Amino acid sequence: MGIFTSEISRKSINIDLGILLIRLGVGFSVLFFHGYGKISGGSELWEKIGSSMGNVGIGFLPVFWGFMAAFSEFFCSILVMLGVFFRFGTIMLSLTMTVAIFHHLNLPAGADAAGWSGASHALELLTVYAGLFFCGPGKYKISKY
Repeated sequence: MGIFTSEISRKSINIDLGILLIRLGVGFSVLFFHGYGKISGGSELWEKIGSSMGNVGIGFLPVFWGFMAAFSEFFCSILVMLGVFFRFGTIMLSLTMTVAIFHHLNLPAGADAAGWSGASHALELLTVYAGLFFCGPGKYKISKY
């Protein structure tokens, strides 16, 4: 029984370390390569980003929606990395990636980042965030939430 228990314990540690690696790697990438530029971009950029909500039928308050996208990519990435309010962070980031997918799919044919090839990065991130939502933050986190 001792061998079986240590094998389960080792497997659990590996899973928790794998989840931590995904949280830190994806969180850092989105935080610095996407979120920082958006959160520091100000209201003009937020309005441009927020206008993408028109692709899902929401045409009002584009500055607010753009800020929310920037907020999720910056601050919710921090939450995911730390494991604090983890499921809230993954939901916010999943919603942001869903809108990003629709944005790319609604770009005119021939435009940079149009179609499924343009949407693929957002689709990959949506898959990671949805998976993390269901897995939870793992053992290595700052908070229980």
